[in-house]
Amino acid sequence: MRIFITGASGWIGSVAVDELLADGHQVAGLARSDTSAAALAAKGVDVLRGDLDDLGIIRSGAAAADAVIHLANKHDFGPASNSAERAAVQTIGDELTGSNRPFLIASGINAVPGRVSTEADLSPLHGPDAPRGGAENLALSFQDKGVHPIAVRFAPTVHGAGDHGLIPMLVTHARTAGFVPYIGDGSNRWPAVHRTDASRLVALAITKAPAGAILHATAEEGIPTRNIAEAIARGLDLPASSVTPDEAITTLGWLGGFFAMDLPTSSTATKELLGWTPTGPTLLEDLATASYFHD
Repeated sequence: MRIFITGASGWIGSVAVDELLADGHQVAGLARSDTSAAALAAKGVDVLRGDLDDLGIIRSGAAAADAVIHLANKHDFGPASNSAERAAVQTIGDELTGSNRPFLIASGINAVPGRVSTEADLSPLHGPDAPRGGAENLALSFQDKGVHPIAVRFAPTVHGAGDHGLIPMLVTHARTAGFVPYIGDGSNRWPAVHRTDASRLVALAITKAPAGAILHATAEEGIPTRNIAEAIARGLDLPASSVTPDEAITTLGWLGGFFAMDLPTSSTATKELLGWTPTGPTLLEDLATASYFHD
């Protein structure tokens, strides 16, 4: 297939591109910068220059593709990011309407109070003012319009050497504070997945997942945040200390509220459906290496 992918040079997308090429697909990728464009071109990817605001470029990429993978996001968690995400999904969905072509969208996991969340739990996020612009539900709604949508919910921590996501943010805040905080007794849980496993799931899903599928890219259902904090503390040679939710916000900013959430998430149905078997290192194994602690 010819597959158009946004976020093709990103943390997950760059490895997903490698997986897709290894599987024999032709890949076209959206690239914002000269550096990203050159890296994609060196792999044999057809480059489309633009970003999430270039809806004409996104539409043309989708029009020329047999399938679309949408991984790009502005990652500022604000109204502009939500608006851009929704507009891109709307544009791709409109272009694919009536074609039955696969359209995979990256999404986030949802907390379900009191239990482990599963793929059967529907996203509560609807409408343009919701986080990520309610893009998961918008994408899935295109199934009624002759599109083959697939939602992949990624763990908040997609880890590996070179990670620049939430765990490195925790490391940076800890260096400033002089200790590594966890909230309360630290029993609240974060799911995680290695970058290579997440990327392989994307490549499997675009060819194997049925229309309307909701998939969970979580290799580990939930790691107690105290264990995460203590692993970071060992890497930085700092203490790990319990804080209150208010103190977490003071120390970690907005990340403090997120680190306080309990997010256990199952991927059992995803593994059974796609034959996906994560093989990468665990988060704590990665945190036992030096890669997260370089200045």
